[in-house]
Amino acid sequence: MKIGILATGITPDELLSEYGSYAEMFVQLFDQAQQRFEYETFDVRDGHFPGGAEQCDGWIITGSKFNVYQNLPWMQQLKSLILEIHAANKPMIGICFGHQIIAEAFGGHVDKYPGGWGVGLHSYELRGETAFINNAPTSFTISAMHQDQVLNKPDNAQVFATSDFCQYAGLIYDDRIITFQAHPEFNVAYEDALVDLRKGSVIPEQTAEQGLSTLREDGAATDSLVVASWMADFLKARAAS
Repeated sequence: MKIGILATGITPDELLSEYGSYAEMFVQLFDQAQQRFEYETFDVRDGHFPGGAEQCDGWIITGSKFNVYQNLPWMQQLKSLILEIHAANKPMIGICFGHQIIAEAFGGHVDKYPGGWGVGLHSYELRGETAFINNAPTSFTISAMHQDQVLNKPDNAQVFATSDFCQYAGLIYDDRIITFQAHPEFNVAYEDALVDLRKGSVIPEQTAEQGLSTLREDGAATDSLVVASWMADFLKARAAS
């Protein structure tokens, strides 16, 4: 199965050599979860787009430092591609910026969250449309790094994950697309390095310190491998149907 990774951003220069790009993080995550795919990466922020939805069997949209409401030309083209992929019944996963731009493509609304930044390890309750997850637990924990959120979800999106901080933390669209506001591809070490790098300059210092405390406590860990299995199972099952 071939997965097209639509890269909308890249790791900061200071961390790139140690941790790899966002696209590479997804490959590493699936490999660690014993999920094997063929991959092709398209750097859409630089105008590198696939020829169409049929070029790959399934799709992933990464996170980004950009805001979807900037509505840059490449973002407009990406929203058109999202609708094309959906119309072609190809499975797709969106993460952070990917989660947000998919919502915007279907008529949702994304903006800065009045509650500010969400960083560090965040836990989310599974509820609603969770049938795509076998033996679904009650909650899961992964790394968060965002100031923007989906504030109004599209009509065709159903909630499968939520928290007090992020109402629409996980959305599923017509059983063909799943999206996460947080980052299963970010491990604890990378999230710690990223929050520390952005502390004070991008993320308010107190908020950053609160996030770092969740990453540095004894036993700090994510459920990323579990979430990777959910994503892989979803992609494989929908591509085969």
